[in-house]
Amino acid sequence: MIAIFSLLIIVLLSIIVVRIGSVALELTGLSPEIASFQAQSAFSGVGFTTSESETIVTHPVRRRIIRVMILLGSAGVTTSMATLVLAFVGGKEMDVFIRGRMLLLGMLSIFLFAKSKHIDRVMKKIISKALEKLTTMRVFDYEQLLGFNEGYTISRITVRHDSWMKEKKLSELGLHHEKVLILAIYRKVHGKETFIGGPTGDTVIKSNDVLICYSQHDISKALAEKK
Repeated sequence: MIAIFSLLIIVLLSIIVVRIGSVALELTGLSPEIASFQAQSAFSGVGFTTSESETIVTHPVRRRIIRVMILLGSAGVTTSMATLVLAFVGGKEMDVFIRGRMLLLGMLSIFLFAKSKHIDRVMKKIISKALEKLTTMRVFDYEQLLGFNEGYTISRITVRHDSWMKEKKLSELGLHHEKVLILAIYRKVHGKETFIGGPTGDTVIKSNDVLICYSQHDISKALAEKK
């Protein structure tokens, strides 16, 4: 029974460690989805190769967070496997059944704990405050800062070959009249994707450009569908 409880505690601690890593990555500017994915990948040792991975390894703070996550993940996975084997070694058939049922109920409880949005919000606040005191990272509520709760959003618009925006300067599009701000442009040059941050009014929009827009959701949708 001790092995079962030890395994459940290890799994719970692993979830908390991944959550701490995810919040820490968020504080460096990553979105919640990307931060969560990268933290889970590093802890599990999967190591998915994605474009986001490059933004992590080239960032000193993110790289340090991922390094710690990999080290803790290696210890956590090894300990979990060893404890799982010990939990079911020896004992009668009925004992094994009881242990299996306890493990299943415990894992279900941990799963519900991890999926609870209320608990997730509480954990995020606690972890953010702790990281703010223990590290030099600044904590920003990006959703409130960018007005996401007021209907504003950041969206991606791909410029089609027949788009009205193609081969025009940003200043000629009059997007400021629509209260649309172009934050950046992703453009393929010789087959390689390049990033244009803070484009100016003289920047010419090309076919297949991906525009990163900041505006109200309805306006961005209408802009993408405009002929």
